[in-house]
Amino acid sequence: MPAKKKSAKLLRCPSCGMLVRPKDEDFPFCSDRCRKIDLGKWASGVYKISSPVLDPEVLEDLGGLSGGHDKGSDE
Repeated sequence: MPAKKKSAKLLRCPSCGMLVRPKDEDFPFCSDRCRKIDLGKWASGVYKISSPVLDPEVLEDLGGLSGGHDKGSDE
């Protein structure tokens, strides 16, 4: 049986669906235009991260960044 030829993995651009290769300059997008379209969707709120953060350590770190009170500072 002949050895299988290793094929390059092709993926689709998340914006337009065009085939892209991991070695392409704008990977995972097919072009700079599609990259900017995707960035605009994030900036305008079209894309959202839907699951809440449940890790207590991460929540604690986020509380410190947002100006939250530390546990021992009831002065």
